[in-house]
Amino acid sequence: MAEQQHAPGAVADERVARDVVLWAASLVRQFPELAEELAPGRRGPAGSAPTKPHPGRDELIRAERREALLLEQQHGLAVPGHGAAPIRLHISDAIRDITDGVVELEEAVCARLGLARPRRAGVVERLRRVVGLLDEIAAYPVLTRHVRDEIRRMARRCARTLGDAETVVRVSGRCPWCDSVSLRAFPDRRAVLCVNPACVCTDGACGCQDDPSYRHLWPEEQWSELADASGTRTEEIEAAMDDTKEIPNDVVKPGR
Repeated sequence: MAEQQHAPGAVADERVARDVVLWAASLVRQFPELAEELAPGRRGPAGSAPTKPHPGRDELIRAERREALLLEQQHGLAVPGHGAAPIRLHISDAIRDITDGVVELEEAVCARLGLARPRRAGVVERLRRVVGLLDEIAAYPVLTRHVRDEIRRMARRCARTLGDAETVVRVSGRCPWCDSVSLRAFPDRRAVLCVNPACVCTDGACGCQDDPSYRHLWPEEQWSELADASGTRTEEIEAAMDDTKEIPNDVVKPGR
């Protein structure tokens, strides 16, 4: 009886840990792109006449160079080809927020696990170290959810800042939870999501329970189960994961 009562919680914890890996992989993949987007190209269209310098241009350039130096010193990010190109401050803000968030998260995890303070490293390396501690983190369900929520938040901010449009492919059948024809394949995540904003499952550990922007997700190991419950076919889901076409998607924003 004790095992039967514990099993649902264990399954929920596994799903949260799986989400940690999913969102961390997304952030590891996209975070380096922020540095590339930090300074726009300096050349105008071919044949265009040079623009008249802004009255405060020199001071602006000096301020932006100081900003670039600060980013390189504190966060290990060098602005590619930086010179007189203006820095996109909304991107530098995102870099700072994500960098600070990852540092604080790893330090909090190490403190909770009784480990030494982590050595300095870049965002990608720190994220990999956190994922490497998942077996230890899983012993603390509250900590596991906190790690999931923080990495998910930062991955979303990164994707929003980059303005990425994620590939989305329609999948036939109806969602087992809300009965809507709202199943979509997301090849980048190798997962199927229900994009119905009103859909809420019964899994207490799923993000759709307490986050209006989260959508219930079926990873690859659950596709057969989803196919049986929704009326679609596993072969269709697998084919959708190889589809390179994008469809308009105004429900699930990048990174959600």
